[in-house]
Amino acid sequence: MPHQDPAHRTPERLKQRSPHGSHGAHAAPGPAREVLEPGQTPWSTEPESSFSTWARRFFRGLVVVVLLLAAISGIRSWISPNRTPETVVSGQSSFPADESRAVATRYAVSYLTWDEDNPDARPAQIGLDLAAGLDSRAGWNGRGKQTADVAYPGEVTPDSNGLTAVVDVRVRVHTFARQGRGWKAGPIIWERVSVPVARTAARVVTSGPPTFVPDIRAALPDNMPQAGAPDDDLTAATQKDAEAFFGAYAESDNKVSAVTAPGSTIRSLNGAVKFGALKDWQVYTGNDDERRATAAVTWDGAGDTTLDQTYTLTLRRTVATDGAQRWQVAAVG
Repeated sequence: MPHQDPAHRTPERLKQRSPHGSHGAHAAPGPAREVLEPGQTPWSTEPESSFSTWARRFFRGLVVVVLLLAAISGIRSWISPNRTPETVVSGQSSFPADESRAVATRYAVSYLTWDEDNPDARPAQIGLDLAAGLDSRAGWNGRGKQTADVAYPGEVTPDSNGLTAVVDVRVRVHTFARQGRGWKAGPIIWERVSVPVARTAARVVTSGPPTFVPDIRAALPDNMPQAGAPDDDLTAATQKDAEAFFGAYAESDNKVSAVTAPGSTIRSLNGAVKFGALKDWQVYTGNDDERRATAAVTWDGAGDTTLDQTYTLTLRRTVATDGAQRWQVAAVG
């Protein structure tokens, strides 16, 4: 057999061999096989189109964008987008309560003040807080005289819409009765009114005249905490110290600081009154370091005037450098 140049030999991976050997004379009969040209592969490939490449990149980028949006906005908001978070109270959390109290207080004073000798004064004052277009006479018939001078706002109760509310206000009123051509002072009374207010884009305004509401006395709740059992021994032992404290408490800061527990700061009455007497003093049981106490004090005012007041105090046990122990006032309620 003539010698075959290796350079012209068909590569082994491209040869189609018979299962019985390398010589075609001994090959088993079978279907004809396609002879591969040099450099040709036994499989076929199709060039990838630019559209399919672009599509894969587009969808891959879309997935990334979706994941980023989910992380930022929260998957829960996608599942129930219309659900209001339970921690947000609609209307109440954002209603301007402080401004409402200020507006309602001034309006209540204007509303409960009138003078038939000066009938234009009341509408001018009411107009400072009443919404535009409403009647600034606010129900007054133009007769009589009374003056409101002190008002204390209380609870602000917004409606469910978050735009309106009512403000509870207590007002002190001086009444007058006609006497000849002048006026005679009558009783001084306290009245309680419920003032309607509304929030606008510019400010809070009153949205109408108030209504009178009862201001009745109420008993203390049944579940009030007990004061504790009296400690008669400690009460007797601290009686003189309590008298010294209230005597200093009436006079000056320097004197009161000398009889209070270390680390406590209690401001005095700075001579507004004089200490008269300690009518009652009671210390209650508790722990070894702090106790609660109550005091009924008589203050001497100008002339023969006296005034009794009740205080709640906190006593703290202190130890001197020589080891002596005493109870001193740490706070006054």
